Amino acid sequence: MRACALALPLCVALAACGQPPPNPRGVERGEVLVQITASGRADTRPDEARFVAGVSTIAPSAAAASAGNNQAMGRVVAAMRALGIRSEDVQTRSITLARVDHGPNRGRFEANNMIEVRVRDLARAGPAIAAATDAGANVLSGPNLSVADPEAANRSAYAQAYRAARGRAEAYAQAAGLRVDRVLAIRDPGASQDQIMVGMMAMEDAAAQMSAPPPVQPGMSGSEVRIRVDFALAPQ
Repeated sequence: MRACALALPLCVALAACGQPPPNPRGVERGEVLVQITASGRADTRPDEARFVAGVSTIAPSAAAASAGNNQAMGRVVAAMRALGIRSEDVQTRSITLARVDHGPNRGRFEANNMIEVRVRDLARAGPAIAAATDAGANVLSGPNLSVADPEAANRSAYAQAYRAARGRAEAYAQAAGLRVDRVLAIRDPGASQDQIMVGMMAMEDAAAQMSAPPPVQPGMSGSEVRIRVDFALAPQ
């Protein structure tokens, strides 16, 4: 009995030595690994806009420039609130105050305050820009149009990318006399989304130059995804 008991672990060890170690790539004996990189693209209509509005004020003293600038920016922010734009959608980008050392305003002081406005309804983007300039904004850039939920917009692109990878894997398998047996891994490095910039302007007196809301055309925003899929090919 003792000899049999000693022989059993030895037999198990010898049997284990006869088995090849598992392939770290996930394929089994007789299978072939094929790694496919494919891309997919989805075109989605943008549903939000962001633009930067600012007030530049020049006055004889720093205090006067700062006070005038604060009052003007207060009117711009109030105009945004009047349109129903929420406080969390208005964010300060920069505030500067400096002495002018050249040009006709040399020796005076210039104060600048820039805010970024997020408009969640594209139909209100043009009126929001017009309201900002009517309220005193004399520096404007944008708008940038984008998709609020890019992950939802990318779902069709991911499906398209996988179908492309699967089709290429089946083509390789058919050419080699094999079949696609299973999916070993899907790797997603991320997606890139196009940002649409409709226009940009900087002006001394924007309120006088913009009498009506500018047209904002949403167009289509494209997003592209790339994935890598590992397939195991097996004999037919």
